Amino acid sequence: MSRPAGAAPADLAPSETSLLEVSDLRKSYGERVVLADVDLVVRPHDVVCLIGSSGSGKSTLLRCLNLLEDIDDGVIRFDGREISDPRVDRRAVRSRMGMVFQAYNLFPHLTVLENCTLAPRRVHGLSRAEAEARARALLEQFGLSDQAGKHPDRLSGGQQQRAALVRALCTSPTLLLLDEITAALDPELVGEVLTIVRDLAEQGTTMILATHEMSFAREVATSVCFLHEGRILEQGPPDQILTAPREARTRQFLRRVLPG
Repeated sequence: MSRPAGAAPADLAPSETSLLEVSDLRKSYGERVVLADVDLVVRPHDVVCLIGSSGSGKSTLLRCLNLLEDIDDGVIRFDGREISDPRVDRRAVRSRMGMVFQAYNLFPHLTVLENCTLAPRRVHGLSRAEAEARARALLEQFGLSDQAGKHPDRLSGGQQQRAALVRALCTSPTLLLLDEITAALDPELVGEVLTIVRDLAEQGTTMILATHEMSFAREVATSVCFLHEGRILEQGPPDQILTAPREARTRQFLRRVLPG
């Protein structure tokens, strides 16, 4: 029996403790449907990994959640409030979400420290001293204290991605969105960035991340969502999705990306 429109699967039903609830989300670019009938529930401290082929809709979904893209239909609720309402203050919503892109997107004309203190000062109203103290503490934690005064083009790819993570964390986000943050890195730099994300997961940071790192997803995710042609075709615990998927498309995808 098919479920009613807008209803989440029983094991993903919204609850009073849900941080993010997505129902029947649709997004198109002209005639091309990019996301179709997407349902997703994220609770505090969840780590949700989005997997799927390039073009399956992972990045677009993250951009819709952060209100960087307008949706065509559906509802997004964040911390009990509907944020898909066009009247919502997008800046206020984004101030509670951190987003890290695969291309870093650091401001090239600002130093690492200035990149990390801009939003806390301009959006959250922290003083320069407060913002710099928070940023320097995080930069030290991530092994970047000696890079604070440098511009992004003086950093390695791994250092730039760690700086982008620090910038996102400097606003103390309620939800962290990570879009293929290792995709632009040389293989030897992937591990250092994933170690940071692993530490954040262990600290209880709520995250949704698009990733091609299947072993990492198996290790850190509380749930895995497989996207295919704009739909979440299958979702569940990582061991079930990555070891015993129910859908033929999921099995086909995993045969291509998993070793052996």
